[in-house]
Amino acid sequence: MDDSLETFVPLAFRRRGARRVVTDDRHFLDVTLLDGLARAFYWQHLIDSGAMRTGSEIARAEGLHCSVVNEFLRMTLLAPDIIERMMTGKQPRRMQLVWFKGNPVPVDWVAQRQIVQRFEEDV
Repeated sequence: MDDSLETFVPLAFRRRGARRVVTDDRHFLDVTLLDGLARAFYWQHLIDSGAMRTGSEIARAEGLHCSVVNEFLRMTLLAPDIIERMMTGKQPRRMQLVWFKGNPVPVDWVAQRQIVQRFEEDV
């Protein structure tokens, strides 16, 4: 018997020209950043489950350049507390998806937290 569990989350991704955010006095939910994070974990799931073998295969299926998929996949390396901050809108406002697309994410969580700290200091 197969004991695996599958979850389907109906998401529709659309390209938007402007940055989408939801904000209040204390929190800043960057919808574009959260979309990128969701894509990254979905694509990582496709690789982990064997549905797709590589980021390049996902890129071909999605009609994207392979570098885009691999840039997003870097986000799956983030420390859980950084991901939680992003999901609750407590990440630094300058931490945007475009940064993740152009910069490598260190595997070391301490180094990641130092990067987040630099975002907070560069206000």
